[in-house]
Amino acid sequence: MVSSDVQPIRGRRTGAATVGQLLIPQRVPAPQAILSHMSAIAFLGTGLLGSGFVEAAAARGDTVTVWNRTTEKARALEAFGVRVADTPADAVRGVERVHLVLKDDTVVEEVIAALRPGLSPHAIIIDHTTTQPKLTAERATRLNTEGVRYLHCPVFIGPAAARLGQGSILACGPAALFEEVRPALEQMAVKVKYFGERPDLAAAYKLFGNAFIIGVTGLVADVFAIAAGSGVTPLESLDVLDVLNPFTTISGRGRKMAEGNFAPSFELTMARKDVRLMMETAGEIPTGALAGMAARMDALIAEGYGDEDLAVMGVAAVKH
Repeated sequence: MVSSDVQPIRGRRTGAATVGQLLIPQRVPAPQAILSHMSAIAFLGTGLLGSGFVEAAAARGDTVTVWNRTTEKARALEAFGVRVADTPADAVRGVERVHLVLKDDTVVEEVIAALRPGLSPHAIIIDHTTTQPKLTAERATRLNTEGVRYLHCPVFIGPAAARLGQGSILACGPAALFEEVRPALEQMAVKVKYFGERPDLAAAYKLFGNAFIIGVTGLVADVFAIAAGSGVTPLESLDVLDVLNPFTTISGRGRKMAEGNFAPSFELTMARKDVRLMMETAGEIPTGALAGMAARMDALIAEGYGDEDLAVMGVAAVKH
């Protein structure tokens, strides 16, 4: 559900208050000038990311109620001045915003059903959970039709960054609802990107981003496997980034792939040969990303794409 690649920037200034060392278990006094903007809110789901959001909200001076299936995780936040509720419905009574930081679509549905008896008609549910786009669209459409004010707002924020209001929030849903909560979201992150009213877009873009994060992480692990087989330390292998900028692959070959331009500059057959050399060098150390790419390359070469550019690996998606 969450990504930890966003690193915190210490002492970021949010509005009139400086958010800095939030790990001290006490509220940071809010300046009198912004007290009128403090809110009564609830966070349902207090794992690593949820707890980070709760600590930041308490530091801003918000009145925060929390609920978590594992009560001990919620109780740990009492030191920050938050109230722990016994049920989701109890947690949301009288609050303006309900933030969900949960595991998946199934849990989101269960928790929303459990909280609705206590939900004010004017409260807005802000769902930060990483979820399946189709199911998210169905849920958002159903809830808003039933009069439940719901926005899907997944994040690219890690726990440490959440404490400091860093990272990015994606949002989609009814524009009027987004404008109501935009100031609150802007307190939670450096960047808030609204994708419009189509209810599944934030979920889709969250998966795009996590695919980059997970894919790159897997490739780094494979580079370390090749390095081990070459007698090079993992840290030393990263020196290749002094002479290679991987982002150019995304901006260059990625754009060619998106346009369906497979004119060769690095033929698929040559790339497959290089993958063979990589896996041979890694030896008995298993590879993940490379093994999967080798299988896909073999299938494409068998289909007659061997002389096309490496970008042809995306042909199925581009032609879909």
